[in-house]
Amino acid sequence: MNKYFITGIGTGVGKTLVSAILTEALEADYWKPVQCGIKDGTDKETVKNLISNSKTVIHSEEHCLEEPVSPHLAAAMAGYKIIMESMEIPMTSNRMVIEGAGGILVPLNEQYFVIDMATFFEAEIILVIRNYLGCINHSLLSIDYLTKNGFDVKGLILIGNFDPAVRTSIVNYAELPVIAELPEVNEISKETISVLAQKVDLSLFEN
Repeated sequence: MNKYFITGIGTGVGKTLVSAILTEALEADYWKPVQCGIKDGTDKETVKNLISNSKTVIHSEEHCLEEPVSPHLAAAMAGYKIIMESMEIPMTSNRMVIEGAGGILVPLNEQYFVIDMATFFEAEIILVIRNYLGCINHSLLSIDYLTKNGFDVKGLILIGNFDPAVRTSIVNYAELPVIAELPEVNEISKETISVLAQKVDLSLFEN
């Protein structure tokens, strides 16, 4: 089973959008181990409503927390602690897209960050980078942390209309494959996801 852990340079950069696109492009299974903030629905439900293929299985969360805050705080507010070692990845013979929560250094508990789940589940990391003022700094800090700490990074997904100089600053520093370059989208539907899935470089997943 090939596993891909979707994380981002911050909160709200498009991890769920990318997760839906990759799930559709690879006809992979989808799993979000830790969901925070369920009042307005879950990312699992969002992805389920956006994919069109019949092969994907959407797996249930390990932790589903009510408050829209970091996992360690949401769990504390719910009266317990997240134990990463007790998590079990769903069984499947299919590829698996695993969506993280927030940015890479969002605390999971007092010992681990969200990104540590990628190592625990033996998943390759895909870093989502959105174009906004400050994205160079956030991107290079994220890439620096991942590469210097020995994480297995599959590549980058860029969202938005990057100035060539900004794109170069990020991509040249990263020295990582660009898996897809996606436009900003105002309305997201199954049709949108199906079109954007065609922008994924599937040759990078041939192994």
